[in-house]
Amino acid sequence: MLSQPRSGLLAAWGNALLAGFVSPDDAVLAVVGDDASHRVEGLPGEAGPVGLTLALGRLRALGVTGFRVALPAPGHPLGLSGPPEFNARALDAGEAVIAAGAPYGLVPEVSTVGPEGDLHVEVRWHCLPVREAPPADVPSLGEAERELAEALRDATEVLSRLDVAASGPVAEAALDAYRARSEREHEVLAPGYPPRAVRVAHLAQRIALLVSLAYEHGHGGAVSASEMAARGEALRPVERCARRARVAAYNAYVEERERNAPPTAP
Repeated sequence: MLSQPRSGLLAAWGNALLAGFVSPDDAVLAVVGDDASHRVEGLPGEAGPVGLTLALGRLRALGVTGFRVALPAPGHPLGLSGPPEFNARALDAGEAVIAAGAPYGLVPEVSTVGPEGDLHVEVRWHCLPVREAPPADVPSLGEAERELAEALRDATEVLSRLDVAASGPVAEAALDAYRARSEREHEVLAPGYPPRAVRVAHLAQRIALLVSLAYEHGHGGAVSASEMAARGEALRPVERCARRARVAAYNAYVEERERNAPPTAP
């Protein structure tokens, strides 16, 4: 519930690495986290799967200058630019990384291996060709921040009206855990991101948490099928707004770099 998407971690720390803010080892440690391993397959010039450190170096050599994130959902290809084959795979995973500067994308495949009681997570990233085009439905940071303020107000109103406000011991524990984690993780993205992106990422994650709690805990007064349907209908646009804002925050490094790039000579 509180974790960042793996594509977000790879894009954020990959950007920090490309910008020289972190070492390759630190970037890979941040991306892998508690997972057992991350491997990348399908990289041009590599015969088989390779480790994340080598993969990031290879992508840089191929011309990659930054990484964006896509967090698509059914009916909402957020952050994608095609082709259809890549979009379909990203939609199945619910996330993807799109390179800037070279036509490649990465989609994670997550598997749990090992005997019961000693399970561990392995991630295999599939490198696939992508279309170099503007990503779908990604707002600017300014737009995302304004939308989030409205979404937070709407979410509070909806939850109160439907009597499913995030309350009770389970919800309070989750909110306390989020606050504690936020205090520990001063860099919710990675070094080098603008402060506004960090602020937007924090708020988007908080709203996503509130929506998740509303779905998972304490039905309150929403006991009938029609009331449950009304709750889902009211919360879907709030969740969509939070996803759009998270993508805008992750993509802020690339957007700012491209905005500040000197014009090319005719």
